[in-house]
Amino acid sequence: MNVEPAVEREGACTCRQVRYRMSGRPLFVHCCHCRWCQRETGSAFALNAMIETDRVTLLQGHAELVDTPSNSGEGQRIARCPHCRVALWSHYAGFGAAVSFVRVGTLDDPDALPPQIHIFTESRQPWVALPAGTPAVTQYYKASEMWPPESLARRAALLAKMPARPK
Repeated sequence: MNVEPAVEREGACTCRQVRYRMSGRPLFVHCCHCRWCQRETGSAFALNAMIETDRVTLLQGHAELVDTPSNSGEGQRIARCPHCRVALWSHYAGFGAAVSFVRVGTLDDPDALPPQIHIFTESRQPWVALPAGTPAVTQYYKASEMWPPESLARRAALLAKMPARPK
């Protein structure tokens, strides 16, 4: 039996008062080019590694959860360092606190998690060249069509634990 060693990645805010560890592989890594992410980051896109929140451990300090509007209208909670205010991860309405969208740029080795897909490319900055070989969609995607089987199984386990959302 071929067992992969545990994958752990650490990261921090700019002032280093908050440090965290991600244990295990992310569910999926996406690069969002929507105007909302451009405004929020002050950059051309946001690069997020989606992972179960119980796989994110604070090693030092504490993150302050800040309620913030989102393009969906359902809002998000952004975990920020209370000192330097850097965004470390977000929780969106779909999965709530169960999934963290970790800002890849806050990892000690952000090169280790390139995007598996580029989303909302219809509003990407025209000077951003998308790499050949990485899927890109004009808006969003279906996880069932893009995520690897292991991630889909983890997603199903999360959904099974969540209360039904009102329609």
